[in-house]
Amino acid sequence: MALAKAGFAVEAVCPSTHTLGRTSAVRQTHTYHALTGLASFANAITAATPDLIIPADDLAARHLHQLYKRERVNGKSSTQICELIERSLGAPEGFEVVYARTTFMKIAQEEGVRTPKTEIIGNTAELTKWIAQMGFPAVLKANGTSGGDGVKVVNTIEEAARAFRKLQAPPLMARAIKRALVDQDPTLVWPSLFRRGFVVNAQTFIAGREATSAIACWKGKVLASLHFEVLKKTASTGHATVLRLIEHSEMASAAENIARRLRLSGLHGLDFMLEADTGNAHLIEINPRTTQVGHLALGLERDLPAALYAALTGKEVQPGPTVTENDSIALFPQEWARDPKSEFLQSAYHDVPWEEPELIRSCLRKGQNGARPSRPGLAAALAGDRRLAPVIAPSQSSSVRLDCKAE
Repeated sequence: MALAKAGFAVEAVCPSTHTLGRTSAVRQTHTYHALTGLASFANAITAATPDLIIPADDLAARHLHQLYKRERVNGKSSTQICELIERSLGAPEGFEVVYARTTFMKIAQEEGVRTPKTEIIGNTAELTKWIAQMGFPAVLKANGTSGGDGVKVVNTIEEAARAFRKLQAPPLMARAIKRALVDQDPTLVWPSLFRRGFVVNAQTFIAGREATSAIACWKGKVLASLHFEVLKKTASTGHATVLRLIEHSEMASAAENIARRLRLSGLHGLDFMLEADTGNAHLIEINPRTTQVGHLALGLERDLPAALYAALTGKEVQPGPTVTENDSIALFPQEWARDPKSEFLQSAYHDVPWEEPELIRSCLRKGQNGARPSRPGLAAALAGDRRLAPVIAPSQSSSVRLDCKAE
């Protein structure tokens, strides 16, 4: 919706029942098939002839990286698809780096970015040695995971050993099948079949507050950025549900340095820990895709879609109207799902897409984890009565947005 407002004609690759089909902002959808994901993307690109591709989740980003690699292996590195992916995401040298936590941290350190010490752990002996040097708490993270999945904070040797074995182990077949069928994400199938484990990293624990940056980049330059402190989350290692807009020079500098080093283009996210005593920002992760705050228009140099549209078309940036002057944002539907009685649904700006009633209807019908609003609340929401927020919408399956034409 934010991309359409900025001037893009938007098409999307998504499962056939995806809620993206319920919004008027998407001009056309192309069906995503989990078992033939790369073909789904290639076919959509051929049909849509986009100027830009924006991955909306990690699976979409991985598919684009794999599609680029496949084209190059086939001797087609100069094809339109490869050129399009490079224009959309940035330099291909960075495609693998974003999935390797230790490698990425070393690159960040080389650029003068503050990071927690991170090291690959191959076995329990190495884990014990790491803990003896660094102490508790410690953070264990598996490569190729996101959204808090594959992250464990440990406080004892026994807890660390259990977490390491669980994170490193190949995924269970039942889990792989469920994700493939329900979420249309087949990435666990081959590791499960061939019993391939995950690379696990140990990271020093930073006591403090979580923060996140959403950035729009073009050829290694940050065009616009949003920096937030996390106020509420779904779980201790889950995604944010309420955030507060902040100014933080160290976060902004880190974003500029990483974008320049990896020559990033498109929309990306960076996660930080703000040290409790000093407020120093420690970069802990990069997301090679748009993040859940990237659509918020909050003024000049704070409207990511508008900045990206201007870079692509060569026109002057025309930021959209600022959606709120409130610096606290309750994300829709995340905070409602976390706590329907949350005070932030009243005190913060509640990011409900009121201008898309069919989208809200679809979300309300599906509910979240079986929860449904009362009948009066449902009727009021469908009537567009904003005074009766919050309303509920479900979490969504994987998707990728194709910004077809910069019209």
